[in-house]
This record gives sequence, C-alpha cells and structure tokens, in this order.
Amino acid sequence: MKKWMILPCTLLLAAIAAAQSVSPVPAGTALMVKLETTLATFSNRPGDPFRGSVTQAVMLNGNMIIPAGAIVEGRVTKISEPRRIAGKPTIGILPEALILPSGERLFLDARLVDTNLGSGTDINQEGQFKGSGHDRRDQLETGGGAAGGMLIGGLGGGPAGVLVGGLIGAGATGVHWLAKHRSATLPAGTVLTLELNRPLQMTSSVASAAQ
Repeated sequence: MKKWMILPCTLLLAAIAAAQSVSPVPAGTALMVKLETTLATFSNRPGDPFRGSVTQAVMLNGNMIIPAGAIVEGRVTKISEPRRIAGKPTIGILPEALILPSGERLFLDARLVDTNLGSGTDINQEGQFKGSGHDRRDQLETGGGAAGGMLIGGLGGGPAGVLVGGLIGAGATGVHWLAKHRSATLPAGTVLTLELNRPLQMTSSVASAAQ
C-alpha cells in the first residue's frame, strides 16, 4: 500500500481514538436536579416516570461537561405507605438517563443521596426517600385521647376510673392511628442530589455540545 494511502487512514483512526478518549465523569460526582414531576406515595406506583433538570453545571478539568438544563429521566421503583405505627412512608426512584441539550442521551447510573426538604425526612442506604414519622399532631392526638379517657373515667369511677379511662382513651387513639396511613411527597421543585454510582462516559462530541 502506498504511503499516501496510509496517512489518511492513520489520521482517521487518531480522530476516532480522540473522540473516545475524553475522561469520564468520576463516580461519586454529584448532580443537583430540580424535580419537574411531583411524586407521592398516595398517587404514584412503581414504574411511573419522573423527570428533572440539572440546576448546576458539572465541571471536569476546568471544562463544563454537563450543563445546567440537562434533563434527567428515571422511574419510580418503590412506593410504601405503611400505617402510622408501622414505619415511615418510602419513595424509591431510579435515575436512568441524562439528556444533553444536543439531544444526546446517556445511560445514567446514580442514586438519590439528599433533598432540600429539611428535617423529618431522610434517605436510606438504598437511595430511597423516607417521609416523616409521627409528627406533633400525632402526639397531640395521643395525649388528647388519653386525657379524654382519664376525664371520663375520673368522673365515673374515681382514681381507678382515671387509670382505666386513660388506658381506654390511649387504646382508642392507637386503633385510630392503625387505621390511618402516613404519606410522603416529593413535590415538583424539590432539589434532589444524585450521586454517580459509576463513571459517566463522555465522548468529545458530547463534551463539546455541552460547552
């Protein structure tokens, strides 16, 4: 083969290699994503889709790799709305895709690690959102039920009636709790912090589109 034919082939292979040699976004990188879909234990089911947008650009070696406005899509994996005494309501989500402004769609392996919803909620090791447990209203219901029972018992049976009435009142309130469910909600506008489980591979064409 003539040398003038080898040179273009070499340049082509070099260009292809360069397009594939961009450093991946490292595992552990955080994506700040504003939820565009409201998710709630009382209205969603596993398999339901969700969508959000990146609020802060991701930089790598001084270059913007993922711009603000990129879209994250995924689906709900778990919905749990236990009775009040049984535990906390849970919403599990699975981010699946990152869509850049160019339309390029990348596989996304990430998990939820935080939200901006504040106290009373948390994220477990599986990346599942846990709603609040008993709140002050529950405590007031318990105290009110017991106090009401004690008052009625006291009127009818003296000190012994107070004790029995309190137990009956608290028991009635417990039954009331068992009949109710605690809900959890991730409203649209909630900022989710997602963390990459594995490196996100980028190509030079994708990276340049993000500039």
